[in-house]
Amino acid sequence: MNIKIALAQMDLVLGEPDQNFRKAENWINKASNEGADLILLPELWASGFDLKNIQTYAAPLNEGDFAKMKLMAVENKIMVGGSLIEQDKNYFYNTFVLFDKNGDVVNSYRKIHLFRMLNEEQYFKPGNQLIISDTDWGKIGLAVCYDLRFPDMFRAYGVKGVEIILIVGEWAQKRISHWCDLLRARAIENQCFIAAVNKSGISKGENLGGFSAVINPMGEYLTQGNNQEELLFAEINLDEVSKIRRWMPVFEERQPQIYNKFLDE
Repeated sequence: MNIKIALAQMDLVLGEPDQNFRKAENWINKASNEGADLILLPELWASGFDLKNIQTYAAPLNEGDFAKMKLMAVENKIMVGGSLIEQDKNYFYNTFVLFDKNGDVVNSYRKIHLFRMLNEEQYFKPGNQLIISDTDWGKIGLAVCYDLRFPDMFRAYGVKGVEIILIVGEWAQKRISHWCDLLRARAIENQCFIAAVNKSGISKGENLGGFSAVINPMGEYLTQGNNQEELLFAEINLDEVSKIRRWMPVFEERQPQIYNKFLDE
């Protein structure tokens, strides 16, 4: 089964969710008209890292901005994913949610690795759980930006049979070579597809890097952006994952008992 993925590499306006929603809605509509099955929006795409006003944007899952995002998925008959600020009781989370075209939550993931260089730990509570979604397409895992630097997380997805990992980010231009290299590494070492969207433009004086991409299990780019605002498309077939894993059975040849013994010494 082929899946057409759209990546909305947005140049958002910090602290202006109405403007960002209008832009996202236009791109979601365009992606749907182009036959995309899924569109990814970047990390905290509605508000940006305007964390000093976190309570202005926060809402429980399926309320507030989440409800608006859900409605865009339903109206455009397309799966929509991206991260927003979730409030659960007195805690806030950087939450990546994936709504299907019927408005149902396919998966939601609270960012585990908070980025201290943006003071995330001062505002957000870290997530503590990885969740895999079994869809008609295959097994899907989610990750957010800084998570990309933690290969153990991606290996856990790979060991559990995940076939595509979706990543949303706000990654700086000055470290964009790390973003590109790590995306390919995570795809190659876990023999899975990676679909990753980043922001472009400037936020709080920082140039954002773009270079959103879809990468296949062999580490080949199916699409890659530059550092400008753009809507990217790629078509994938998750059947390729099982073929690659049979061809080079790295998961069968892992020796975790040796690695774990070394770490325990």
